[in-house]
Amino acid sequence: MNQGVAVHGNEEARVLGSGPGGPGSPDGRGGPEIWLRGPTGEPERPHTPHEEGRLHMASARRFSWVATHGGAGTSTLATVFGGHDAGRAWPRPDRGEPCSVLLVARTHAAGLDAVTQALGVFRRGEAPPGLDLDAVVLVADAPGRLPRPLARRVEMIDSVIDVYRVPWIPAWRTGDLRGPLPRGIAPLARLTGRTAP
Repeated sequence: MNQGVAVHGNEEARVLGSGPGGPGSPDGRGGPEIWLRGPTGEPERPHTPHEEGRLHMASARRFSWVATHGGAGTSTLATVFGGHDAGRAWPRPDRGEPCSVLLVARTHAAGLDAVTQALGVFRRGEAPPGLDLDAVVLVADAPGRLPRPLARRVEMIDSVIDVYRVPWIPAWRTGDLRGPLPRGIAPLARLTGRTAP
């Protein structure tokens, strides 16, 4: 049986039949059209568990936590979420340090000033070559809501780059980093590949 397949759109195909008047018939007319929905190519071969693990490992991304000021919290974040604690230095990809940068600051006025200045370094192209700025991580400097002027500044930063917020976590203040993470930190957990709370 001779059949021709013509792909239509992303996932539709027209199959030309070979009945009376089909492509192989003496009169050469086209046969009835049958429209199929869905993929028409070879079925995907299922991945073996070993291949899926390899694919997951290949897609895992490593980050460098870069403090925009002293006391930003990069050591704590690297301990909790993994990745490289670059402190206040730029990561060195030539030494195997991850080139994906997460800028870290506290949510007080000085912290927001510092992260804005660091964003300017990337915007002007003055960051060391080979670094990729992925996001800003803002760590609460105190419990409770931010005062309105600081909240507006966070909104302004969020309008130019992805911002991940880390709330005040009392256990971290005493050095207990093993407890469950609060729900509000789930987006950062997903970004870094840590099991979300």
